[in-house]
Amino acid sequence: MVMWNRKIEMPDEKSALPGRSAKVPVPESHEVLGVSMTPPFDLGTETFVVGMGCFWGAERVFWEADGVKTTAVGYTGGFTENPSYEEVCSGLTGHNEVVLVVFDPEKTTFSGLMGLFWENHDPTQGMRQGNDLGTQYRSGIYVTSDSQKEEARSSLRRFQRVLDTSGYGPITTEVEDLGAFYYAEHYHQQYLHKVPNGYCGMGGTGLTCPVGLNT
Repeated sequence: MVMWNRKIEMPDEKSALPGRSAKVPVPESHEVLGVSMTPPFDLGTETFVVGMGCFWGAERVFWEADGVKTTAVGYTGGFTENPSYEEVCSGLTGHNEVVLVVFDPEKTTFSGLMGLFWENHDPTQGMRQGNDLGTQYRSGIYVTSDSQKEEARSSLRRFQRVLDTSGYGPITTEVEDLGAFYYAEHYHQQYLHKVPNGYCGMGGTGLTCPVGLNT
């Protein structure tokens, strides 16, 4: 039987945990923004999902951003249906720890939010972020439109040029269409609001991503 390093190698669909049909209950409202974290969202808003390492600190980055209507933490990018946090941490689901971001394009831009994404973590570390090691900590952008995908890839190329000049390696961020998004357990939602001194593994490169420019 072929074995893999559960921490840093993705399982395939056959070896992934099966999960369950029951969904995780979601709180009625966002602890900070006071609005729903579940669809349907306001008419005219746009949605995307990002993975930047531990989702606690990543969610705070976006709920504090102007033009963001709501956020939630959850799991995507793998195979297991409605996974638990413990299952995701096992490396046997293929899922990433991610943040759902819903924003008003009349008050902010996807390009500007991509700037926050690139600047608030190190996208060159593969299956880790700082001291957090595992497939669930990989860098990822999960889009809901072709225009988002084009802009995400464009911003990746722009930031890679910035990283190159500072001696960093290639970006390992995956840019994919958003598949199933599974909400994380209630105690993870807006965690750093509930626990202000809680663990936050966020740490960028200190470099600025040029936004709103052509490749």
